[in-house]
Amino acid sequence: MHTSKIIFAAAVALLICSTTVAQQYPVKPVRLIVAFPAGGGNDVLARLVTQKLSAALGQQFVVDNRTGAGGTIGAELAARAPADGYTLFLAAVATHAINPNLQKNLPYDPVRDFDAVCLLASAALVLAVHPSLPARSVPQLVALAKSRPGAINYASSGQGSSAQLAAELFKSMTRTNLQHVPYKGIAQGLNDLLGGHVQVIFNTAAALLPHIKSARLRALAVTTAKRIPALPELPTIAESGVPGYQAGSWWGIVTPAGTPRAIIDVLNRELVAAVRTPDIVARLNAEAALPIGSTPEEFTAHIRDELARLGKVIREAGIVVE
Repeated sequence: MHTSKIIFAAAVALLICSTTVAQQYPVKPVRLIVAFPAGGGNDVLARLVTQKLSAALGQQFVVDNRTGAGGTIGAELAARAPADGYTLFLAAVATHAINPNLQKNLPYDPVRDFDAVCLLASAALVLAVHPSLPARSVPQLVALAKSRPGAINYASSGQGSSAQLAAELFKSMTRTNLQHVPYKGIAQGLNDLLGGHVQVIFNTAAALLPHIKSARLRALAVTTAKRIPALPELPTIAESGVPGYQAGSWWGIVTPAGTPRAIIDVLNRELVAAVRTPDIVARLNAEAALPIGSTPEEFTAHIRDELARLGKVIREAGIVVE
C-alpha cells in the first residue's frame, strides 16, 4: 500500500511538472534548424511557420540554416541538441527518408534520434516533357517509352534526389525503361530539357510552371495522390493509368528525442493552427503544396512508411551515391 502511494504521488508530481513546463514554454528564443540554404522551399516554409509561432507564443523563433552533405549536417546538429524544446528541426523527405536509405554511416537515426511534432505540408512534382516528344498524356508516354526502350531520357538534380526517385518509381510501376541523366542541381538539367537534349523531367511545379505556361514544356500529370490547386486541370499519375502511384516532397517539425511531451503538444497545437491560416494555405497552394497539420503519432507513422517505401524504390533501382 505504501509503495502504491509513492507511485501515485510521483505520477501526480510528474503531471504537475509537465503542466507547469507547458504553461511556461517558451521562456527564451527557440531556433529552428533548416538543413538547406536560405531562399529555397524548405527555408521559405520554415520562415512562414516561425513567424506564426513567434506571434502565438510570445518568444522569438529563429531560423538557423545549417547546410551541407544533402541535409546531413543540419540533421545531425539537431539530433545532438538538448531535448528541451529550444531546438527544432525542419525534417524533409531528404533528411528523414532518402538519406537514411542511401548513406551507410549516417550520423543520426531518423526515428530513434527525433520526436515527431507535426507533418506540415506535402508538395507535388510535375511530370513534364519537351514539346517535341509526341506524348500528350501519361498513357501516351508509357506507350512511347515501351516502343523506344532506353531511347527516352529524363533529367534529375542528381543521384538520390526526390526527382530521380519519382522517375524510378514511375519506371517500375509502368515497366518502362527511361534513361537517367543526373545533373548537379536542376538548373542545368532544366536548360537541357528546354533545349530538347533530354525529353522528360519530374520536378517542382514552382520550377516548371513558367515554362509550362509559355508552352516551352508540356505538363502531363502531377505525382501526388490528389490534384493540386496550382494546376487543377492536370490529372494525377495515379488517375492516368498508374493506380497507387504517389511521390513528392514533404516537410515537418521534429525535436531531439526525449523532448517533454507537454512541449511537443504546445508546438503541435500552434503548428496545426499555423498551416491552416489563409495566408499560409494560399502560399503553399501557389507553390503546388498542400497543408497537412498532423498529430505527432501520424507524423511518426509517416516517417516510418516513407523510409520503407523509398527504401524499396532505391534498392530496386540500384541507386547509390558515390
